[in-house]
Amino acid sequence: MKHIYLNLKRFDTPVELGGVNRLAPVAEWGRAVVTGTQEALRKYDPEKVEFVQYLPEAHLLSAVAARTPGSPVKLGSQGVYRMDTSVGGNFGAFTTNRTANIVKAMGCESTLIGHCEERNDKKGVLQEAGVTDTAAVNRILNQEVLRAQAAGLTVLYCIGETSEEQPEWEKVLGEQLDIGLQGADKSRVVIGYEPVWSIGPGKTPAGREYIQKIARFVKDRCGCDVVYGGGLKADNAAMLASIPEIDGGLIALTRFTGEIGFYPEEYLEIIGLYLGE
Repeated sequence: MKHIYLNLKRFDTPVELGGVNRLAPVAEWGRAVVTGTQEALRKYDPEKVEFVQYLPEAHLLSAVAARTPGSPVKLGSQGVYRMDTSVGGNFGAFTTNRTANIVKAMGCESTLIGHCEERNDKKGVLQEAGVTDTAAVNRILNQEVLRAQAAGLTVLYCIGETSEEQPEWEKVLGEQLDIGLQGADKSRVVIGYEPVWSIGPGKTPAGREYIQKIARFVKDRCGCDVVYGGGLKADNAAMLASIPEIDGGLIALTRFTGEIGFYPEEYLEIIGLYLGE
């Protein structure tokens, strides 16, 4: 199966506040994302491709409410907490944190764990505490993966190496997989590969051969489907589609110049280019 993921980060922030939201007023933003995409996605065979959209938590309820019967759009959270509620146990004292149980109860089917931005945040907190153990972030992420699966969510688990880590990419990615997925049901995990060293303005994007090499390594290591998390875009859709080991991609912004932002019609165009339709 192919997997097309959409991660809209904080793209709900209005332009006048420094964001890139030109789609809809904040209160209607989650609904606009779903209504602007779900009907056009019905033409694809749900047995061959899935569409999961990860939204900031504030917009999940309106997005869930916007789905029509048989909608091809699945929704997910942009993370879950490493602990959760339990009957007869903790009843919900997790101020500021979203748990997997509440995300599932809100109508989500999936969650995003280990995105490079989440990894950087956890690494920074640990460094402030004087922790230099590089495996600590992966252990925390493993707790999140297990909580997500216990709640019945599927997981998009992101891995990737920085420019400093690239000479030892096999060791770095291997630890992220081995520790992060320890004890997990890998049949309900898809790996999102983020070549952190190549993402951002002025950086050289990862090439076809490098992406294929990593995808083969990941599949040999854990057996999971692999999607490209460095950004599925109009200008790399055909290249990524030509890599047999790649099972999809992660879309974020659809326009990177001019009126930067996410536009549903451009999202649908990228999907069409990748799927060859």
